[in-house]
Amino acid sequence: MRRYAAATGRSLALGLLALTDLFLVIVTLPMILLSFTMGLVFCFPPAVGMLRRRTALARRLSGRWLGREIGPSYLPPPPPVRRQPDGWYRHERQLYKTPRVPEWNNRWKWMFSDPATWRELGWVILNPVLGGALLLPLIAAAYAVAMAWQGHPVALLLGAVALAAIAETPWLLRFYGWWNELLLGPTAKSLLASRIHTLDQARLETVDSQASELRRIERDLHDGAQARLVAIGMTLGAVEALVHTDPEAAKALLAKAREASSTALTELRDLVRGIHPPVLSERGLGDAVRALALDSPLKVKVTVDLKTRPEAPVESAAYFSISELLTNAVRHGGADRVWIDISSRQKNLRITVTDDGSGGADPSRGSGLRGIERRLAAFDGVLAVSSPPDGPTIATIDLPHALVWEEDSETTAKMPRWKWAIVILGYGLAWLPLFPQGIVAAIMKIFDPENKSWFYVLYLPEPLQWPMIVFNITLGLVMYGAAILIPIQHSRRRWMAEATPRRLWLDR
Repeated sequence: MRRYAAATGRSLALGLLALTDLFLVIVTLPMILLSFTMGLVFCFPPAVGMLRRRTALARRLSGRWLGREIGPSYLPPPPPVRRQPDGWYRHERQLYKTPRVPEWNNRWKWMFSDPATWRELGWVILNPVLGGALLLPLIAAAYAVAMAWQGHPVALLLGAVALAAIAETPWLLRFYGWWNELLLGPTAKSLLASRIHTLDQARLETVDSQASELRRIERDLHDGAQARLVAIGMTLGAVEALVHTDPEAAKALLAKAREASSTALTELRDLVRGIHPPVLSERGLGDAVRALALDSPLKVKVTVDLKTRPEAPVESAAYFSISELLTNAVRHGGADRVWIDISSRQKNLRITVTDDGSGGADPSRGSGLRGIERRLAAFDGVLAVSSPPDGPTIATIDLPHALVWEEDSETTAKMPRWKWAIVILGYGLAWLPLFPQGIVAAIMKIFDPENKSWFYVLYLPEPLQWPMIVFNITLGLVMYGAAILIPIQHSRRRWMAEATPRRLWLDR
């Protein structure tokens, strides 16, 4: 009962909210028409802004009430206008002193060329009809109560129909959620554009990180090994001058040169290990992290549960991320113990680093954590940090699709026969209640009630005619919806991958 009560309340709220979209259509549609008929282009962005705020609310309610998380479907916004070396801002062939007009033009063009804008407009126009259908069970219940109040003999039958309609409310909500996802969900084009935008940002950050790394290596070589090699050369020159006149001094200088060469060799090894540790290439991520833990002054416990090794670039990124987190625990956290867990979640690599330090780590303030985020962004990795003021600090790294191993090919099971039967019946018989006994019967009821013809609904008692017309229309829509949705839900991944505009689904 609680489930049906909650479904009825949500259906009422969403239905009334859908009816208010009529006012939104009355406001936004003329603004959009004026933008293209009268040249009032400044009306277009506010209208689109109202549409996007309304659809953002619909997406939130869909995830909260309907159990369908719907992400935004917009193309990436245009980048900020950059100032030219001459101090002007360019938009196409025009030059401007300030970036205001070029940014406004870019934003207008972005809104106009984004298919999501027109899909949202279509959703707002049609939503009062489809969203208003959520009120049908409550209307049927109110109609049954009104007939019972008048003492009509068919009130009991109407009550049974109203209860059946309320029992179908969860299915109506599921259909409404699918409708929202159909027009408001991300399309293949928007996902691809967002993916390209994300990869461009990750590429830029990766290039910047690599340039910083090269500068660090150059600085270390210049200040460390190079300086020591120069000093060794000068020492050997002094030895060459003293070898005949003062052999003892020459031997002492040779000893210093040998010590300096040993130190330079150690620094070079440390530098190479900082670029790519040999143990990482030879033994893999788990053993490399264990070796890193042995060199750490903290008490580190490492747990590794991997079925296979990640690719070398992913291993390197994960290794240096763990190294940076250990360094932060030593320098800033004041920790005594650290726990490192490396595990797999299907094809995803998850690393959790926990320390008992003082906490307070914030990626927005620390360059080390920002460096980890930039390093992981090249592999679509995510760093999540939980660090309350008094600790502990928990850093979780997720690298999707980092683990690749041979698996059984993913095959989609064939639909059972009962699903095929529903699909065939839906396509084959849905037209009967929807058109002749639903829509056409409603038209005949309005314009020519005396001509009953073969419309069985018109032969029913007067209080039952409109409820049965509405029931027939709803039944036809549900049958068509089931025939379309069952194959999609059965193989959703394949449908999303193969659907095209020619296959019905609006720029999917």
